[in-house]
Amino acid sequence: MGETAQASVLEGINLTHLTREEAERIIAQGPEAIIFALLELSALARKNEKPSPSTPSSQAPPYRKENTSSKRKQPPGRKAGHPGARRPDPEPTGPEKRHTLERCPKCGGVVAEPSEYRTRLIEDIPKAQPVVTKHVIPRCYCKNCKSLVEPVVVDALPGAQLGHRALVLSSWFHYSLGNTLSQITNTLDATFQFSVTEGGLVSAWHRMAGILAPWYEKVHEEALLGAKLHADETGYRVNGKTEWLWCFTNDDLTYYWIDPSRGEPALRHIFAEAYNGVLITDFWGPYDRILGGKRQKCLTHLLRELEKVDKRNASPGWVEFRDPLKRLLQDALRLGKREGISPEEFASKRKRLDLRLDELAEANYRDADAKRLSKRLRKYRHELFTFLDEPGIPPDNNHAEREIRPAVIMRKNCFHNMSQEGAVTQSIWMTLFRTLKRCGHNPVEAVVDALKRYVATGSLPPLPKAVQPNAPP
Repeated sequence: MGETAQASVLEGINLTHLTREEAERIIAQGPEAIIFALLELSALARKNEKPSPSTPSSQAPPYRKENTSSKRKQPPGRKAGHPGARRPDPEPTGPEKRHTLERCPKCGGVVAEPSEYRTRLIEDIPKAQPVVTKHVIPRCYCKNCKSLVEPVVVDALPGAQLGHRALVLSSWFHYSLGNTLSQITNTLDATFQFSVTEGGLVSAWHRMAGILAPWYEKVHEEALLGAKLHADETGYRVNGKTEWLWCFTNDDLTYYWIDPSRGEPALRHIFAEAYNGVLITDFWGPYDRILGGKRQKCLTHLLRELEKVDKRNASPGWVEFRDPLKRLLQDALRLGKREGISPEEFASKRKRLDLRLDELAEANYRDADAKRLSKRLRKYRHELFTFLDEPGIPPDNNHAEREIRPAVIMRKNCFHNMSQEGAVTQSIWMTLFRTLKRCGHNPVEAVVDALKRYVATGSLPPLPKAVQPNAPP
């Protein structure tokens, strides 16, 4: 059947609302017309099919994702009248270059002696060249040990030809910046004249991750001791199968863990004991099984849910439920700022919020969406306004979403891990680089120094403490 014939088969027919007469018209045109109509129906079904809630965003086709609003709430950049900002001038470290001028660059005429001078600072990176150091190592006989001994070379791991800085820098490119293996090898070759294979890098990253595992476990331990903890999860592919990357974070650290489960088995690994701080999450059910402490559910997720329902439901029953709930959440967020309000007035308004929440949760609704969300309000009524009672607790889970974004970017660039060993290595490197950065350290230098100590002493130094708390990532 040609293109013209194919077009005529469905001319004037809406397959999504097919009538009996239109179906008989298609059948009358023969088997090829029926096959073509079925193919068109299949294409429409795939186009309109919605991914399940557990489908990772990386697996949802772009045409199924909703477009965001093109209107910005605020224009980009600083407000008008704000003083400008620029990077500070660097200190000169290279030789001073003095320039001369004999002829005018505009007309070519002879110029007079300089009437004044001005200075200009240019900071650049010199052409890099790898340094190959030949280590001459003495071997001496120890009368006490009755064996040959030699000094320890701390610049590389035992048996390794590549130094710590080259390997740690390459792992930072991959696990912190999300560069692919081919991009890293090409960068090392083109920029640093440093030739290395992808397989050699991966093997070295696995080896170093095993050495740094105690630091990784220390981050896990400190996360569970914090006064608050944000949590989020996203899909991640391991050896061709969908697993889940979990992110647990606070102001000073970020802990990642890749697990086949999106539910209680993964959380049992993270929370071997009860967590006594404030856990800040979205409304994903398995978080409810974590024992101990207080909870703060993300109000931003609840507001987004209202906007999502608005796009498909404009019934009076829904509007009757949505409007007071939206006002309640906005009033709670406004009260959380505590601007120009006395403690007595704050306590009064805080009590009133609970009463309004109870009224919304316990009312009877006929609209299906209102019933569903009122059930959520009843279930989490004591976890929506914790931020009003606990200092330093935010009303949203934005921090976890920002901290999980580097993993999402890497997933889009590098796609997946090829093995469980690769998933563990991924978790260790991402956790350490992100945590060291948040604590104000140079991640590459901190890890290089730790590896030198490890080679020299056989054990890692303690995990560096924060020198600049809450450093931006």
